[in-house]
Amino acid sequence: MDTIQTTPVAEAQQEETFSYSGYHSIISGVNPDWEYGGFPLPDGSFWRYREPNAAVIVEAERLRVRVGQITRFNNQVQILDNAKNMFFSTKKFETPDEGEMSVEWEMTARCTGTRPRDLYDGFVSVNLLDFRTGTALDFFVCNDVIATVYARLPFPGVPEPQDPENAVRPKYYSDFNELPVETKSGQLHRYRISYSKSKDEVRFFVDGQDAGVYIEVPSKVHSFVIALGLMTEKGIEQGKSVSVHGQGLTGEWGPFTISTRKTEQ
Repeated sequence: MDTIQTTPVAEAQQEETFSYSGYHSIISGVNPDWEYGGFPLPDGSFWRYREPNAAVIVEAERLRVRVGQITRFNNQVQILDNAKNMFFSTKKFETPDEGEMSVEWEMTARCTGTRPRDLYDGFVSVNLLDFRTGTALDFFVCNDVIATVYARLPFPGVPEPQDPENAVRPKYYSDFNELPVETKSGQLHRYRISYSKSKDEVRFFVDGQDAGVYIEVPSKVHSFVIALGLMTEKGIEQGKSVSVHGQGLTGEWGPFTISTRKTEQ
């Protein structure tokens, strides 16, 4: 009998990379690449993540937002209480069916009046948000702590996820992983989040080093917006926000490099 030999077909990879910043448009309002984030309320109004006295400074392709003392709070809805000042990208970034998408950037955080080693008392963030599924992939940074965040959230005014519910896993969750990475106030780090839709996998990196991986992501993320935040994460107590006590937050973000690597058999 003749033997038929087969040769494995190598995966062809196609990579596309582009930069996203456009911070000048926050000030000019012309063809904006960013807008204040927020969510609609049941009464028809809109909750906007905007600190009224925030100083917004754009230097070339870098954005700095400084709030001397945060003031925004919400006594009823936790997600609305958490973000004090936040910009959403006006562009949605589509993820490839095969391969992966990576988002990489530089960021610094300066937090004044916050409790030492208490990340949730005030921090600077980048959040990749998929409002269709409620998925959030984030980095939270304060003076002395860096954390990755992997979450599925009930965003206000957004329909509940339509994916079949898994009876042995929670429907909504937030996993904060505080990293053993040394940092200090104003220290520059380079961050990267990589997501593979085909593998249901997300990876986090700090300064090129692996900072964690999550597998079996329960929902397919087809697209996301980038959010830039000045935030707290303190639970509402007895119908009252406890997140504001005079803290100041300053975040600085460089341009984002978005890389899409598609694989074909």
